[in-house]
Amino acid sequence: GRASSVVVSGTPVRRPRGLVMPKGTTEPVYSKCNVLDYELEMGFFVGQGNDLGCPISCDDARKHIMGMVLVNDWSARDIQKFEYVPLGPFTAKNFATSVSPWVVTLDALEPFSEEAEEQTLAQVSSYLSHSSGRKRTSYCIDLEVSLSTSAHPEVETVTTKSNFRHLYWTIDQMLAHHTVTGCNAMTGDLIATGTITGSREDPMSYGSLLEKSWGGTKTFKLSTGEERKYLLDGDKVTMRGRCEKDGVRIGFGVCEGTVLPCKEEQ
Repeated sequence: GRASSVVVSGTPVRRPRGLVMPKGTTEPVYSKCNVLDYELEMGFFVGQGNDLGCPISCDDARKHIMGMVLVNDWSARDIQKFEYVPLGPFTAKNFATSVSPWVVTLDALEPFSEEAEEQTLAQVSSYLSHSSGRKRTSYCIDLEVSLSTSAHPEVETVTTKSNFRHLYWTIDQMLAHHTVTGCNAMTGDLIATGTITGSREDPMSYGSLLEKSWGGTKTFKLSTGEERKYLLDGDKVTMRGRCEKDGVRIGFGVCEGTVLPCKEEQ
């Protein structure tokens, strides 16, 4: 993880350069990213940390979480494709992560708490489970991603509609896993959830263009008639989130960023 390139909504994001493996070649080349993507995520900030060597349990996790934000974990898919074996994503993700400016506290989210979706793994490790009788809970947060282009900046096309409750793991389990080795979380640490995709049968719920374009094999149309597989320079990605129940509505504001052209080599 890194904090240096976590930026607030509205900060432009420059297309990165890195090592890619062009199709049909056996050696990587240093090139601009040609497969730029968004990832619909959320993140939570640690409030009270834990001491080094003292894991946080699922039961105690929310005592250590201050609140949540929207997260766009921008991804350079062609760079990622080369580096993720055997290292996993690194430079493909570290050039920018956008967050919304408002931190919504867990107290404010409590009215929108609901039982989490059932986990289908045959066995979940004990440290990822609550004590007897306690149920896993999540939040009903409606999420939306829209895309506008430099040719038609005033026209937004909704490309994703999902919900926070679709996550397989709860924030309790995420923090418990992050600290299970004794890693000390500190006040202000940001932990992102990973891509929030809904049903496999509902392409509108896909939380990234990698999924929506089926790995770049299919194009999709915008409201303007333009077509996309991945993001082009000048495209603006806007993420929104809100909770609504019994006439009460809480919003997360927007998490947006516009793609700038790759910086010329010096």
